[in-house]
Amino acid sequence: MTAPSDLVALLGRAARTWPDRLAWVFDATGERLTFAEVDRRSGELALALGELGVAGGDRVAVMLRNVPEFPLLWLALGKIGAILVPVNTGYRELDGAHVLTHSGARFAVADAEFTELLTTIAPDTAVERVLTPAELAELVPDREPPEFHTVAERPVNIQYTSGTTGAPKGCVLPHRYWTTLANGLVDGFPSLASDDTMLTAQPFHYIDPQWNVALGLASGATLVVLDRFHPSTFWAKVRQHQVTWFYCLGMMPTLLLRQPPAAEDTRHRVRAISASAIPRELHGELEARWGVPWYEAFGMTETGSDLRVSEADHDAAVGSGCIGTPLRDREAMIVDDEGKPLPRGETGELVLRGIGLMHGYHDDPEATARAFRGGWFHTGDLATMDEDGRVFFVGRTKDMIRRSGENVSADEVERALLLHPAVRLAAVVAVPDEVRGEEIKAYVVLDGHTAEDTPPATLAEFCATKLAYFKVPRFWAYADALPLTPSERVAKGELRAAADPLAGTYDRANGRWR
Repeated sequence: MTAPSDLVALLGRAARTWPDRLAWVFDATGERLTFAEVDRRSGELALALGELGVAGGDRVAVMLRNVPEFPLLWLALGKIGAILVPVNTGYRELDGAHVLTHSGARFAVADAEFTELLTTIAPDTAVERVLTPAELAELVPDREPPEFHTVAERPVNIQYTSGTTGAPKGCVLPHRYWTTLANGLVDGFPSLASDDTMLTAQPFHYIDPQWNVALGLASGATLVVLDRFHPSTFWAKVRQHQVTWFYCLGMMPTLLLRQPPAAEDTRHRVRAISASAIPRELHGELEARWGVPWYEAFGMTETGSDLRVSEADHDAAVGSGCIGTPLRDREAMIVDDEGKPLPRGETGELVLRGIGLMHGYHDDPEATARAFRGGWFHTGDLATMDEDGRVFFVGRTKDMIRRSGENVSADEVERALLLHPAVRLAAVVAVPDEVRGEEIKAYVVLDGHTAEDTPPATLAEFCATKLAYFKVPRFWAYADALPLTPSERVAKGELRAAADPLAGTYDRANGRWR
């Protein structure tokens, strides 16, 4: 039987097939909803949104933490043909105003803690009213929700990117984006089913918990939602909820590995872990620590799920930098600067095409045309592809530093620094240099150490044991924290925007702080 291609049909099938099975468990509050309850409550919210005046194509901004109302509102908006605009709960006036203004949202639903902020912003936007979930619930009319229908290509999200450069762009995501992603994880690895339990620890304004919701609807698996990622208690929650599979990204694997080993590390029901950007030097250690295979997966806000390491390729892929092979609904190619295919084994830009991608960037036809030039989506990632179609990540096109004629991958230098036990987070960027064209600057966040006991010279010496001499950063800066995107990547655009990129840095060439 053909799998549903829109979220409304996917939810309807789940409610009929597994009505009494737990769909969601919210760890922080203990709230638990069955698939039938999810269908009913999202239908009631759809009626309430209609009473408010929300119609097909309208945008509704949602600024909520990890509470049931967020996914319920998403599904409710899908039922009436409206569009969710997630707002990062860390946003303030400037970035919040950008999302509300650019999206053209008519209404906003927010936790009480955010209503003052959005109400302050609203007069300069198209937002007509800001409500809390409780106020919206009061609008539910006293009648049964009807049966809702929609179509696969109708937009259901304007999802703002967590890009590392420039202002966030709004990705217009149709229902098919989510169902393609979810159905692919049911039909192929990790083959989620109704006897599985998933877990997510990312904020709901990011795409991961949303596609986890869609995956639960497609598979019948229970989704456990944490309030956020806590490295010290994460595995205890995995054991408590009898989790069988989860996805993580960014710094999460490294932060988990930094926790003290415990006798119960391997006492769990997890059968597989999917992750993006697994630290290749730590991949084997991650698997040995918890006794479970970690599988690399590649995807983007714009494209969904694109590449995945298969079970057959897993053993050879550990620590190799392999990000998998294209999924059933994807084609991948490595191209040169002119968009022409490169021979296998050569480094170029990874481009993608297939079904279930974004429709484009909201109200930005020029950026959309650039991204989809030549009929392929240009990822901005440098990669190679071997003779068997396996793709290997090399770095970001904007993260290649040209130093004295040598190409240096910022990703490679960052991975070397993260091997030092005192380093919690590292980010490497280029700074202009009259002699060498570009020089390398490293931002470092220490883990329980100080600049006095772990000075730049120590880190430089360590780096020199891992990499060629020309890859060792010249400039060093310490920070208590670095700006992060919702996907736990360093927002390098903010670092590059510094008025004086060398202020407060240690210059290894002359051995002094500037």
